[in-house]
Amino acid sequence: MSEIKKSKYMNPYLAGVLLGIVVLAANYISGRSVGASGAIKSAIVASVETVAPKHAETALFYKEYSQGHTGNPLNNWLVYQMIGVLVGGFLSGVISKRLTWKVEHNPRIKSRTRLWFALGGGILFGLGSQFGRGCTSGSALSGMAVLSLGGFISMMAIFGTAFALAYFFRKLWI
Repeated sequence: MSEIKKSKYMNPYLAGVLLGIVVLAANYISGRSVGASGAIKSAIVASVETVAPKHAETALFYKEYSQGHTGNPLNNWLVYQMIGVLVGGFLSGVISKRLTWKVEHNPRIKSRTRLWFALGGGILFGLGSQFGRGCTSGSALSGMAVLSLGGFISMMAIFGTAFALAYFFRKLWI
């Protein structure tokens, strides 16, 4: 008699519905969409204002940010949202007993290689989110929630590129 292995992950259809509810609730409650890149931008602005205040006063990027925001850049709801995402992800890992120091990767490569590719991918995605004026959450999910053509185009570009490149990078996982 074979034992059926139970998945440690949430049903992806249920997760998608819950994510959609979060996006719609954020729009309804705050009048703004969700997005991670805005929180990262706030953290960068706060860091530069602390470490190099003269540069923050003269550089165009920081001037433009300061014109639209008053007070401490870290006192932004997107920063609190990202803290919630990190804490929620950690608690999810603890509750489902998935929290380990193990790096998942193909047995033919080393953990270090997997981590370097993950870091490189994260940096490229972060740069892309700045060029595209929003990350997957802000541009694609939230854009689609308000039926923005740009949101649909962003989602197709993100998943289309991922699908096209998956063949070349699959050895990092399988």
